[in-house]
Amino acid sequence: MANAIRFLSADAVQKANSGHPGMPMGMADAATVLFSRFLKFDAGQPNWPDRDRFVLSAGHGSMLLYSLLHLTGYPGMPMSELENFRQLGSKTAGHPEYGHAPGIETTTGPLGQGIATAVGMAIAERLQSARYGDDLVDHYTYVIAGDGCLMEGISHEAISMAGHLKLGKLIVLWDDNRISIDGGTDLSVSDDQMTRFKASGWDVQAVDGHDPEAVAAAIETAKETGTPSMIACRTIIGYGAPTKQGTSGTHGAPLGDEELAAAREKMGWPHAPFVVPDEILAAWRAVGNRGSQARAAWEARLDGSADKATFERGVAGNLPDGWEKAVLDYKKMVLDETPKWATRQASGKFLDYLCEAVPELIGGSADLTGSVNTKAKGLEPVTPDDFSGRYMYYGVREHGMAAAMNGMALHGGVIPYGGTFLVFADYMRGAIRLSALMAQRVVYVLTHDSIGLGEDGPTHQ
Repeated sequence: MANAIRFLSADAVQKANSGHPGMPMGMADAATVLFSRFLKFDAGQPNWPDRDRFVLSAGHGSMLLYSLLHLTGYPGMPMSELENFRQLGSKTAGHPEYGHAPGIETTTGPLGQGIATAVGMAIAERLQSARYGDDLVDHYTYVIAGDGCLMEGISHEAISMAGHLKLGKLIVLWDDNRISIDGGTDLSVSDDQMTRFKASGWDVQAVDGHDPEAVAAAIETAKETGTPSMIACRTIIGYGAPTKQGTSGTHGAPLGDEELAAAREKMGWPHAPFVVPDEILAAWRAVGNRGSQARAAWEARLDGSADKATFERGVAGNLPDGWEKAVLDYKKMVLDETPKWATRQASGKFLDYLCEAVPELIGGSADLTGSVNTKAKGLEPVTPDDFSGRYMYYGVREHGMAAAMNGMALHGGVIPYGGTFLVFADYMRGAIRLSALMAQRVVYVLTHDSIGLGEDGPTHQ
C-alpha cells in the first residue's frame, strides 16, 4: 500500500518536471500506518466535525497528501488531478492550499506554519470538548513535520505552547531524514530535537520510519500520554530510488526516467505511471470507509444531544441571535456618554459587549493583556487543567499566537481574537498572510498604532 503513495508521488513530480518526490517516498510507510490504523475519518464525509485532523506541515511533500486523498476516495481528488500536479488551475498545487479540495485541512508550505497551526487545532478540540463533552468532541490532531519545520523559529513558540497546555491529543511525526535542499542538515543544524521537545514537556520516542509495526507501537503509546507527543521517524529520503535515495538530489527535483524505472524494479512496482492495481486501490478505499460507522454513531449522539442546535450553529460559523443588539447597545452607550477614551479602551469596552453576546469568541494576547485591553469582562483563563475558559494567555509568542488562531478558526466552533501592538505584527506576518490566503475568521486587535507612544520610543511606534 505504501508503494502506491511512493510511485503516485514520484510519477506526478516526473510528469510536472517539478516538485519534491523525496519526502513522500520517505514517509510513505509511516503515513500508511497512520491512515490505515489510527486516523479517524470518513472520506465520504470529509467535514465530519469529530474527525481527526491531519496536517502536512512539510508542505513541499504535497504529493503525499494528494496521493492519500485520492487513494482513500475523498471527493474532488480523481487521478486526473494527480496527473495535473503543479499545473495552473489544478487542485494539486505545489504546496497544499486550503479550500482547493476536501481533506486539505490547512495551507502549508511556509515551513513551521503547519505544526503551529496544528497546535491551534488541538487547542480548539480541547475548548470544544470542555463545552460539549467527549461524546461530541474527542479527536486527535496529527502532524507530519520535517527538519525545516523544526528549524523555523515559530516551531519553538508552538512546541513550548503545546507543552505548557499539555495538549495530549497532539501527535507529531517528525520526518527525520537529515536532508535539506542544500545537502545534509549537518551543514546548518545540530540540535538534539528529542531533548528539545522533552524540555518543553512533550513525550518523545524514536523509531525506524520504515518499520510499520514500530511506527504503530509508537502511535499507540503516544495516544495514551497526557502530554503532546513527538515521534522521530528515522527515514531515508527518496526511499526506493536506487542511486538517489538518502541524498538531496531527491528533495526538490524529479528522479528522472532512468532512476524512476530502476526504483520500480527495486520496489517491485511494475505498474505504469498513475496506475494502481485494483486490489491495492480496494484496500485503500476500505481505509477511507473505515470511519463511517464511528461517524454514524457520532451523528446519533449529536441527534440525541440537547446541545445539537448550538453545536451545529457554532461549527457552521453562524452568530447567535441577538448579537446585533450588543453592537447597538454599545453604540448607544458611547453616544449617550461621549467618553474620552483611547482607541484601545474603546476596543476593550466593545469586547465586553460582544463577548457576552457571542460565546464562541475566544480572546487572548501575547503578554500584553493590560495594554491592549483584550480580556473582556467575564472571560476566565484557559489553563492546562481547565479549558472551559475563554481567554488565552499566549505569552510572548506573537507568531505562535497568530498561527494557533488560524488553527482554531480552521477547526471550527470558535472565533479567536488576539492582541498585541501594531509594530509587533511584523513578528507574525507569515501567519497573518495565511489567515488572509485561507479567508479565515481570525481577528487581530493591533493597538498602539501611533507615533504618539512617546515614552516607549521608536521600537514600539
